[in-house]
Amino acid sequence: MKKLSNIFEYNSPVVLTFSLLAALVFILDKIIPIGLIHNFFVYFGGTSSLDFVRLFLWPLGHGSTDHLLGNMTLILLIGPMIEEKYSSKILLMLMVVTTLVIGVIQALFVSGGILGASGIVFMMIILTSFTNMKEGKIPLTFVAIAFLFLGKEIYNGLFLNNNVSEMGHILGALVGISFVLIDKKLDRSIGM
Repeated sequence: MKKLSNIFEYNSPVVLTFSLLAALVFILDKIIPIGLIHNFFVYFGGTSSLDFVRLFLWPLGHGSTDHLLGNMTLILLIGPMIEEKYSSKILLMLMVVTTLVIGVIQALFVSGGILGASGIVFMMIILTSFTNMKEGKIPLTFVAIAFLFLGKEIYNGLFLNNNVSEMGHILGALVGISFVLIDKKLDRSIGM
């Protein structure tokens, strides 16, 4: 009989670990009645030690099963391709940068709290649309993604009153775009 380690591969450590942690937080919140997500995974800004911890943890908390499954499905679908192309280290750095950028901007300009990995999903969507970019050419997939996803978020942010952080989605996409631009500039400057 084969060992499970001979059958399964932990092929995308950042994506799988993040997804497992988010699922664990959600399950523990349902099992242990202490308001785990509300107390530790919703970021409102602030200056306490706990607020500083929340600034890094908020993407792991999700408000509903649909919220969790929607984000994790996309992260598990497109994340491994990004992790393979750029490395686990770069993907983890991009996830942390996305988390911090969204968290700080949210705290400065929005009165409500934030939770969930949607901003990270948008960063990954943008990176995915650039995975096969040829030198000097803008992928039409990026144009389509920008029009569909970002256009929808801008429209929703301007005209709908909901509990969704469209700004977080847009900022996640901007982190992805910024990374692609920096990465391409570095490739050109070192002659790759």
